[in-house]
Amino acid sequence: MLRWRRRWIIAAFVLTVIVVIVTVLVVIPIPFSSERLRKQMIANLADRLDAEVELATLELRLVPRLSVVGTGLVIRHRRHREVPLISARAFEVSSSLSALLRKHVTRVTLDGFAIQIPPGDVDADSGERGSRLGGLPRPGMNASLRQVVIDELIADNATLTILPRRPDRPPKVWRMHELHLQSVGPAQAMPFRSVLTNGVPPGEIDTAGTFGPWNVDDPGATPIEGTFTFDQADLSVFKGIAGTLSSHGDFTGSLERLVVRGRTSTPDFTVTIGAHPMPLDTIYSAVVDATNGDTTLDRIDATFLNTSLVATGGVYGKSGVRGRQVELVVTMDAGRLEDVLQLVVNTPKPTMLGGLQLQTRMEIPPGDRDIVDKLRLAGTFHIAGGHFTDPGVQTRINSLSRRAQGKPGDESIHVTSDFTGTFALGNGRLALRPLRFDVPGALVELVGNYGLRDGSLALAGDVLFDAKMSQAVGGWKAFLLKPVDPLFRRNGRTFVPVTIGGFRGAPKFGFDRGRLFNRDAPPRPPAVSTPDRPSR
Repeated sequence: MLRWRRRWIIAAFVLTVIVVIVTVLVVIPIPFSSERLRKQMIANLADRLDAEVELATLELRLVPRLSVVGTGLVIRHRRHREVPLISARAFEVSSSLSALLRKHVTRVTLDGFAIQIPPGDVDADSGERGSRLGGLPRPGMNASLRQVVIDELIADNATLTILPRRPDRPPKVWRMHELHLQSVGPAQAMPFRSVLTNGVPPGEIDTAGTFGPWNVDDPGATPIEGTFTFDQADLSVFKGIAGTLSSHGDFTGSLERLVVRGRTSTPDFTVTIGAHPMPLDTIYSAVVDATNGDTTLDRIDATFLNTSLVATGGVYGKSGVRGRQVELVVTMDAGRLEDVLQLVVNTPKPTMLGGLQLQTRMEIPPGDRDIVDKLRLAGTFHIAGGHFTDPGVQTRINSLSRRAQGKPGDESIHVTSDFTGTFALGNGRLALRPLRFDVPGALVELVGNYGLRDGSLALAGDVLFDAKMSQAVGGWKAFLLKPVDPLFRRNGRTFVPVTIGGFRGAPKFGFDRGRLFNRDAPPRPPAVSTPDRPSR
């Protein structure tokens, strides 16, 4: 909290500095010599701002309009000389005599305007990192400052830089290609428009609205409202996903607590591991808390292909950890399994079709890892009316259902499958505890895990039939199996312990003989194979 409050104090200070510069030019006696004017302005600014001021040149011009033109302006705080807080390659303050009599300045133009915020130090009392300008005194808002109004302020191609504490880290730089403010003064609302480049993800932000009046005692309470568009944001900077995002919306509130509502559109959203671009659209409402940088997501409605979901949660800082963690609760009431499979599985077509319901908690911790490897999920799912797209697989499922009902020769039975499960995802592996697979006449219960990257399988569990083993086999083999029917029966159903290993494209099915005679033993999934992986 300390860090962000001091940054807003710095922002208030920067705006006040601009007003102070103009005020000094308005209220100080104008000498006949430009050099004397330059020295007088340096002395006045240094006294008012408790700062070291450099000003290469300053020239008073009377034609074609009354103006003051300066170059090489640099302002450093006396206790932190190593970093220029504010600098401008050149500036021009112009007005008319009638405007000056009303304490108005027609226009201020800043060329090469730059603001640099030094890295924070650890606060001795709170242990939090604050700005190294934490001791910067706020300029007094006396009557002369409050009366001066800049009708128009232009600072195109300005930069805001936040310097890192660690020298091996790059600074955060916001480049404002356009920055226009009107009616600039500390005691009133100021219309603004800015076009800037966002750092992560990179893209162009165009925003306009009103800002102020400044709350001197609590800069974070300064009101702000407006609209924004964010175009051509490259999501590939986040490892594991890709796409070009565009967004638009509005915001209102204060610098300390900003309510943001908007929409995003990503026509080519891609999870790298799935490699299937698809359109992703969202509508969201969020609250940005600038005192700690956290964002609370009141609601996100997302749609891709024929699937929609709702998410709530936020993006939060964690003590002692660089970066921020995403925490969401996701609910999918009417999704499609094939859409989700296309998103995360790299196969030419989805392996299964069906309705999908899902509830999960999602966490994406900070760190420079692929999103698939650091994503954490925990929840439940239900697949209704599942149908496999591979004819061979679906034929085997039909055969399983026929045999489980004691009708091995009935080719008219075509079934859909229902799946229910509890799952957890971490480090790129999906754990199932358990997975229940239901078709007419049979129930399959499995535990184990699945590798998202390599498609490896390590599952074990039970297959339960309504029919007896001999009835499931049929034909002459039925007579051979009748004596062992009691061995496989449990609670009125046939019990077959199985294991599934190998990989998604070439699963290996096994019969767990040990559990046949010790039915209370927990299922033991086979070890994950690594050599001779089939291509996906």
